[in-house]
Formats: sequence, C-alpha cells, structure tokens
Amino acid sequence: MAETADETILNPDNLNKYKIAAKIAEDALSQVRGWLADGEKIVSLCERGDKLIEEELSRVFKGKATNKGSGSPVTISPSSYVTPFTPLKSDTEDAEMTVKAGEVVKIQLGAQIDGFGAIVGDSVVVPQEKEKKAEVTGREADLLLATHYANELLLRLMVPPGLLAAGSDEEKKKAASEKPPTQTKINSLVEKVAKAYEVNVVQHTTSWMFERNDIEGKKKIILAPADGTKGEGSADVGEVWGVEMGLSLGSGKVKDLDKRSTLLRRTNTTYGLKRPSSRQVLSEIVKKFGTFPFSLRQLDDDRAGKVGVVECIRSGVLREYKPSAEADGSAVSRLFSTVAITKNGLVRLAGPPALDLESVKSDKKIEDEEILKILERPLSKSTGSKSKNKKKKKKPAKKAAAAEDDEDEEESSDEE
Repeated sequence: MAETADETILNPDNLNKYKIAAKIAEDALSQVRGWLADGEKIVSLCERGDKLIEEELSRVFKGKATNKGSGSPVTISPSSYVTPFTPLKSDTEDAEMTVKAGEVVKIQLGAQIDGFGAIVGDSVVVPQEKEKKAEVTGREADLLLATHYANELLLRLMVPPGLLAAGSDEEKKKAASEKPPTQTKINSLVEKVAKAYEVNVVQHTTSWMFERNDIEGKKKIILAPADGTKGEGSADVGEVWGVEMGLSLGSGKVKDLDKRSTLLRRTNTTYGLKRPSSRQVLSEIVKKFGTFPFSLRQLDDDRAGKVGVVECIRSGVLREYKPSAEADGSAVSRLFSTVAITKNGLVRLAGPPALDLESVKSDKKIEDEEILKILERPLSKSTGSKSKNKKKKKKPAKKAAAAEDDEDEEESSDEE
C-alpha cells in the first residue's frame, strides 16, 4: 500500500508552491493598492484584481496538470465593514459603491497552487489620486498603528517556545519546555496594544491553521471571543497559518448588514441537490474554486449563480460569509498574513507591506514593558548576510519600531 503523501511544508515542493502563490498574491495586492483613488468603483477594482491573479497564475506550472486558481477573491471593504466585501454588477446599488478619499478600506485576496493557498490583506487610507499617498493623521493614524503593532505582537506570540533560544544546551532545553501562551494570555496582550491607542479588537477576529485545500484547519486563535466561542491549539513547526488582526475605532462589536451574501465557500458536506440549477452551479464551483472562498461575481453567470446557490447554502453544501460591519459604524482595520512555522522560526509567506512609520504619526504610544519586550523579539533566526539596513526609530513605540526593522533584516535572509 502506497504511503500517504506529505501535505505539509516539511515537503520542500509544497513550501515552494506556497511561496509562488504568496508572491502572486503580494504582487496583486500591490497593484490593487495602486489603483485606489477617490471615486473608483469597488466592483471594477475587484474584477480587475481577479483578472490580474488569473493571468499571473497562468504563467506558472505551465504544461503541468496542477490545479491552480484564486485562493480568495479580491475584496475591498468600506470603512466600517468587517467581513470582506465583494459586490456584484447585477446588484445595482452595490455596483455603484465607490471608495472615498480619506477612507480606511480593507483589501484582501489570495492565490492557490495545488491546494496550497496564500491569502493576504491590508488596510489602506484611500488617496485623492492613484499612486499618491494619503496623509494619515488623527484617529485613522491611531487605528493603523495599533493594528500594525498588534499584528507584530501576535506573530511573535505564535513562535513556538524555545525555537529561537540562544545560550547553552541547558538554557535551550529550558526555553523549549515552556508552554506557549494561552489564548486568554494572547487576548490580554493584544487588548493592551488596542488600549494604548484607544481602539478595540473586532469580535471574533480569527487566525486559522491552513491545510491543503482548507483555510480553516484543526487549530485556530480567536481574539475578542464572544458567545462562549474558544480557540484551539497553538502553532507548531511544519504548519502554515492565516493570521488575522482586526481593530476598530468603535466598540468592536459586529452587526449583520442587510445585504446579499456574495462570498461563499464549499464545505465537506455532501447532499443530493434536487434542483438542476443548483447542481450546475455547484459543478462550476467545484471545478473553479474547490474548497477555497469565491465570489458569485467569479461565476460565468452571477444571476444564475444567485439562484443556484440558495439550495446549496440551505443544505450546508456551501457556507456563506454574511456581510457585517462595526455595530456603531466606526472605521475598522484588518491585516491578513500567511505565515510558515519553520525550524528557523516564523516566515511571512504573504503579508501586507510594512507600515510607513515615518508618515503615520500619533500622539499615543505603547508604554507597557511586557509588550515592548515581546516586540523586540526576532521572528526567525538569521541564516545569512543581511541585505537590508533600514532604521525607523520613530514614535509611537521606538523600541517596537526598531525591533521590527531588525526583524525585517533577519527575515530577508530567511526567505529562501
């Protein structure tokens, strides 16, 4: 009997597929960011982004029978929206929605190769004109800085204890014997960062372990849990995780919007669909997207898709991501990174570009010593010559900013 194939990143071929998907996703994010400008239609930006990812995927693994496609549709979420937003041209009102100068919008997208998916997301203040930087001050600056540092904190808390320990064998052994922080502890520390900038963590902000063909694996970390929900497990070497950070200028509480669910994902549930239209749509979904999230916009006919998915959702064959927003209408930020836990530490496969700490300024800063010490930790071991030498010792948390720059240097030599 043949051995079960290794579907983890301990198999170099799999890690390579993650890296290629991640590069495509990061490049697409950079392009979509550059298209943002006052008055641009969200649906048009999403469609252009989806086409870009499709074109880039067509250039890799040519001539090989390798499944590849969208790992997550391009979504652009207005200021107060919490869930990724992906409007349809056939929904007249949503099709007219635009991004506005000065607004904090969230971009999220992804690519997958052979079932190994990389998703990336960023929060951007919309500029007046394309390719121009919007000035970020006031409460928006507080929000972006808080999200940046909370995200850096969470990534460091995910590094397995002792993995980067230095010193004698005995010291390394002692460090490795420590238990990873509990989810309660993680929540407490992230909340401290949010409090420093007078913002709140968005309820149910969830990071998942990624597996082949599954972006919601066995383990998860839940920030600001409610209704008795709990996270489960911690990151280990050989795993890939999708790490989410969401903060709000408001309460952090979430409400459903009175809008159609256009973002969906196939589940492992099997059901004998009765309507031919349902079976036809499901067949297209399976062929194009497998079990990765998709937008009704990406179907051949989104009008037929709206009808065909109804029975699929009702029977549990498809899961819908209901459009939701901050309960009090305040601005929300979200970052999303795909990371690998290797023997050398945590490596960002796909992540948002580093926040420009020179231009995003706040009169608030992190003063908690425990938080600052964690932010000083590297994410990974330095395994080669340093190719970057950026120093950004600016407010709001000088130590944290300096630590981030050091980590960037180390990580650049860890990518390959």
